[in-house]
Amino acid sequence: MGSLAFDTESLDSDMYLTLGLKESGKGVFGTPQILSILSSLLEKSIQKNEIMQVKDTVTVFHGLRAPTISVQKYIDRIFKYAGCSPSCFVIAYIYVDRFLQKKDIHLTSLNVHRLLITSVMVAAKFTDDAFFNNAYYARVGGISTAELNRLEMKFLFSLDFRLQVSVKTFEICCTQLQKEATEGRQIERPIKACGMKESWSNKGDTTTACAPTSAR
Repeated sequence: MGSLAFDTESLDSDMYLTLGLKESGKGVFGTPQILSILSSLLEKSIQKNEIMQVKDTVTVFHGLRAPTISVQKYIDRIFKYAGCSPSCFVIAYIYVDRFLQKKDIHLTSLNVHRLLITSVMVAAKFTDDAFFNNAYYARVGGISTAELNRLEMKFLFSLDFRLQVSVKTFEICCTQLQKEATEGRQIERPIKACGMKESWSNKGDTTTACAPTSAR
């Protein structure tokens, strides 16, 4: 698999430095800001949906109970152990938005963790030169390999295997994420991350527990 179809190093914008998607060249390392922005927006979306007590069709991504690990810590864990590029998390965010629109469901504490581990894994496979296998991602995500395999196939079929993200969509999504973080605005939809509907035609402790999935 080749590297991402577009290279953030070629995108001359301070925004990518701020979000942690582009190296500064000063040897400064740390957790990219994009991770905290994404987790904050996801948590706001979940909180809003659960206050509204939205009722969705149960999918394979729904658990019987919410995992005890927070969205922020779960995203940080994936980044720490999976070793994928920060751009993968933006791509994964776009994938999850597509999935929610296709299935017409909402983001909740019962499905967010499985959607995250699945979407990041798929994004890493599609964009990064090197990536871990499903068994490794399953350990990082706190689920079995068999379950992650099932989630991956369901996710891919739900997206019709259309995984390409255009440069324009990526840029719009990053701009919107930065704007949401700066203004601290509540979002209207589960995650209307990119503000647009894109045409799709175009290594340490690795154990944590997700709750069992709901009967389906």
